[in-house]
Amino acid sequence: MSWLALFLAGILETVWAVGLKYTEGFSRLWPSIATIVAMAASVFLLSLAVKTLPMGTAYAIWTGIGAVGTVLAGIVLFGEPVAFSRLASVALIVAGIIGLKLFSS
Repeated sequence: MSWLALFLAGILETVWAVGLKYTEGFSRLWPSIATIVAMAASVFLLSLAVKTLPMGTAYAIWTGIGAVGTVLAGIVLFGEPVAFSRLASVALIVAGIIGLKLFSS
């Protein structure tokens, strides 16, 4: 269950990171509320995950999922550049996430 909570926390990190774009500096009410709810839910799920997972591993995976998801969302939603160097960097983050998962209890 901890790994599922951690995965969902990472997805919600992507949601709130993307949500920041739509809040326009927290000047738009509903996007701001949705972003704050996603932030709180993400941190709550992370807190559940670190009950049984190593904190450093959980935090690194949480931020990794959020970073990869945010880069991909930026490409898909906002037309950010798709360059080999960006995709290679994302692949390295994914490799690190997989490594942490494989070598964690």
